[in-house]
Amino acid sequence: MRIVFMGTPQFAVASLDALITAGCDIVAVVTAPDKPAGRGQKLNESAVKQYAVSNGLKVLQPEKLKNPEFLEELKSLQADLQVVVAFRMLPELVWNMPPKGTINLHASLLPQYRGAAPINWAIINGEKESGVTTFFLRHEIDTGDILFTEKVTLTGHETAGELHDRLMNKGAGLLVKTVKGVESGRYNEHPQSQLLEGVELKHAPKIFKEDCLIDWNQPAETIYNKIRGLSPVPTAYTTLNGKILKIFRAGYELTEPGILPGGFLTDNKTHLKFAAMDGFISLTEVQLEGKKQMGIAEFLRGVKL
Repeated sequence: MRIVFMGTPQFAVASLDALITAGCDIVAVVTAPDKPAGRGQKLNESAVKQYAVSNGLKVLQPEKLKNPEFLEELKSLQADLQVVVAFRMLPELVWNMPPKGTINLHASLLPQYRGAAPINWAIINGEKESGVTTFFLRHEIDTGDILFTEKVTLTGHETAGELHDRLMNKGAGLLVKTVKGVESGRYNEHPQSQLLEGVELKHAPKIFKEDCLIDWNQPAETIYNKIRGLSPVPTAYTTLNGKILKIFRAGYELTEPGILPGGFLTDNKTHLKFAAMDGFISLTEVQLEGKKQMGIAEFLRGVKL
């Protein structure tokens, strides 16, 4: 089959590499336009573009997916199938173009956690399992018929970054299986509506800065899960000495705090813990506004609390 691959971040690179390694014919890669970044505003290429260029693949970077020139070029590729991994929402005239349709890889067990941040929300909500799903694109986002799924068990201690890497690699393998299944016709479509009866649907909307502020009046385990679910980005934070303190890693203990939520205890050497509703959050890796990310002992050597 002739395949057009669409994706942007590192998560998508593993899938593109797996498809090429499996011998799939990738006739073009569609990715985000280069964007200026950093102090020098140097143009920054997406991870997918960097990989595609280094492997001699044709690259398309449309500003708008309904641009007539882009649509004409996409049509001229005569793709049998389009594959989407961590890209943007496609208009129907794009996802409906190839005769075998357009498949998407999503980092959750659909229909749960539809949306932009499934990995983060699964950990924030303290889920015991997660996984990856492949499905055919349809009108409503993340609602198409499911093709294949694969589950992973969560430990209750991993960060979103660690789960991201696990699902990135697990998803790459599942995508190859899906493409081979579509090519051979050996697959079954499962409408998500069949899985919704009597199930409480959990969503995974985009996370904004205000969502990352820690509320110390919550239970310690809830705060611990939030810290894990937002690490390494966009990162949970609180304020300390009037500055933003990002928290990348922490532990928690359930006990009577003896001080008000949000208050802290420290030995000014190796321990700093904040009181929650029913216990303490012990910080282990942090970053104070204007400083670098560091372990708690190094951090305490440089501040006066």
